[in-house]
Amino acid sequence: MELFVVIMAGGVGSRFWPRSKQKKPKQLLRIFGDNTMIQDTALRLGDLIPNDHIYVITNKIQKERILSQLPDLPKENVIDEPYMKNTAACIGLASVVIRKKCPDAVTIVLPADHLINDNVNFIDNLKTAAEFAYKSKGLVTIGIPPTEPETGYGYIQFDEKEESKDIHKVITFAEKPNYSTAERFIKAGDFLWNSGMFIWRVDTILDEIKIHLPDLYTRLLEIEKSVATPDFQNVLLNTYGQLKSISIDYGIMEKSKNVFLIKGTFDWSDVGSWETVYELSPKDDEGNVKIGDVYAEKTFNSYIFAPQKFAAVIGVEDLIIINTKDSLLICHRDSAQEVKQVVDYLLSAV
Repeated sequence: MELFVVIMAGGVGSRFWPRSKQKKPKQLLRIFGDNTMIQDTALRLGDLIPNDHIYVITNKIQKERILSQLPDLPKENVIDEPYMKNTAACIGLASVVIRKKCPDAVTIVLPADHLINDNVNFIDNLKTAAEFAYKSKGLVTIGIPPTEPETGYGYIQFDEKEESKDIHKVITFAEKPNYSTAERFIKAGDFLWNSGMFIWRVDTILDEIKIHLPDLYTRLLEIEKSVATPDFQNVLLNTYGQLKSISIDYGIMEKSKNVFLIKGTFDWSDVGSWETVYELSPKDDEGNVKIGDVYAEKTFNSYIFAPQKFAAVIGVEDLIIINTKDSLLICHRDSAQEVKQVVDYLLSAV
């Protein structure tokens, strides 16, 4: 069994404005510690995956920064999509590239911008899921045991009977719920958070694409013929624009009868907003997170980022303050999800 990793790194991180920009989105930022999020994603794979088996799917704008942040990866393993076509196309593209190298490879598909603690358990979960996926030809995802009725995550309902060691059959997927529905999911006990991480054989996922997204499969075969040839970039450019934009969840996972999950036994967050960063960061006695030269007086439970110039904050609480060299964000912590609206506004004003 040969293991490969596909890191999806094409997002723009609009909820992390003003630090996150098109050329340097969330996954390329240092938010926790000395490494960027994509560096941590690659590093946590440890000795499980050799560097030449790690692929990154991104876009032309971010490609050079990713190559500079992950210098040990072969340059040809960082593939830029000509157009943003959502995760089904991204995963399909990676799958045909890897199938050319290893027809029965098991791929571990990971977002580039998640925070994962307890790496030993994470690797153990991946190994268990990979072995099951290889033998059963099932589609495996990782479900995270919920700690609260979170409305920002999708949920997965599972059969509590084990199919194999720690592996369960998936019953259904549920979109991001309202609070009362999330409470009901948690009380039921058979719902987990949808982590957006997947483990499967390349031939298995491509067979599923052939069944459920036949037009995508036809285009992927055209791309596959050009892999490792001088025509690859031209074929990719000419073909990719014709692909339907659809997520792997909508396109495959919610339709397939061959979906399983393993319960994640590690701390996980998709770090979806500045509020999440605040919650995950160490705080001072007033509940503040202060980064940079910050003076805070009568200020409580706030996240203040000002590494490039002095910032004074007086008499406020529960704020997110992000002060960069060219922009300033001030918002209530409860409104952190709405930061993406600023990006929409700026794009519409261009």
